[in-house]
Amino acid sequence: MSARRDAKATKFRRQPVARHGALSSPHPLRQVFTILAAVVAVVLVSTAAIGGFYVWDAARSLSDNGVSIGDEGKALPPHIGEIEGGVNMLIVGTDSCEGQDLKLFPRCAHDEGGERNDVTMLVHISDAPRRVTVVSFPRDMIVPIPSCKNPEGGSYSAMSAQMINASYGYGGLGCTVATVEALTGVDIQFAGAIRWTGVINMSDAIGGVNVCLSADINDRHTGLHLKKGEQNLVGAQALQFLRIRHGIGDGSDLGRISNQQQFMSSLVRKLQSGAVLSDYPALLNLANTAVRQVNEKQLVLSESLANPQRMVQIAMAVADVPYKDIVFVQYPTVYAPGGGRVLPVTSAADVLFTALSENKPIRVTGEASGGGGVEVVGEAGEPGGAKPTDTPKATGEATGEATPDKTDAPDQSEAGTVDLPTQITGQSANEVTCTVAQQ
Repeated sequence: MSARRDAKATKFRRQPVARHGALSSPHPLRQVFTILAAVVAVVLVSTAAIGGFYVWDAARSLSDNGVSIGDEGKALPPHIGEIEGGVNMLIVGTDSCEGQDLKLFPRCAHDEGGERNDVTMLVHISDAPRRVTVVSFPRDMIVPIPSCKNPEGGSYSAMSAQMINASYGYGGLGCTVATVEALTGVDIQFAGAIRWTGVINMSDAIGGVNVCLSADINDRHTGLHLKKGEQNLVGAQALQFLRIRHGIGDGSDLGRISNQQQFMSSLVRKLQSGAVLSDYPALLNLANTAVRQVNEKQLVLSESLANPQRMVQIAMAVADVPYKDIVFVQYPTVYAPGGGRVLPVTSAADVLFTALSENKPIRVTGEASGGGGVEVVGEAGEPGGAKPTDTPKATGEATGEATPDKTDAPDQSEAGTVDLPTQITGQSANEVTCTVAQQ
């Protein structure tokens, strides 16, 4: 691990849903969600707070349920406005059966307990000029886990090699924060965790998200069956889509991450288009939903984040970031001997985190997906811009056209842009991608 990392960079519906990605799995795993399902909670509560909805009732509800990630004593900024400086926020999705509807999750009737962070995403919001980078960490990546406090008292010993998705089970949200901080050298100020029902309810409240499929998707593991083309996903169906692995790409978790990134990019475009944020009734519904998820323990926020004023500041900071400057990447990995697990490629990751710490723009030069889960089919115009969103094509083969290649596209990057190593896969929000069915 590099000296830079050691020193830490400053600031910087309604049908039964299979509990696992594979029905044969003996342990309660395989939960995938979208980062922005939780970030939506930030945006919606914030914007509604500005409009004056039951502000302090919500504030008390949020603060009473906040959990510590070592952020005690951090003062709120002095005024309502964009939060100053860079911000790092960790969003995780867990597989807990706590509070889940047994009709939707029948396997929870036989739950053995435990909770894992099967989705772990770091959201970096840069200082001026504002950019947003979302880094996804593969759940099966082997990393050191530092000594963590046991929420019930005492502490757990440090471990040199564990899957990153074990960290939440050892010490809750704070332990996952500490693990990602140790791996990346990033100081994380805010954090949140969301469970299955939280994802479903937030998706319902936002009115669903459009996704693109290059072919029919049929996956018996999650029970998801979708037709080729564009589909609007809400509720449990959205959760299934985010959890799907066996029906897409090479069937790996790496392909699943890129599927999640397609969902998130589409969500960003919906939010910024005004389809949600300019609709006050929709915002109020979202805000009520978010607060209810907190009260029902389906959405967990750090003490530092569980405050409407803080949320307002974060929301204002990201509200107008151009699509091209919202980038979703996957932490670079290689398969461990024997396959199954993956190991971090810290040399490539260092390039990414150094660029973020130095507030430099980044450009993905690698593939859109590490596991063949998606392909780039077009480009979306910015809100209000002259360039229309391209109509997604099924595949290059079906249309007789080649799929756009990032490396062949004209370089229109701004000065100082850091080209990321090709080991780092991902996409920006202005890239329209389609899910590739597993062959």
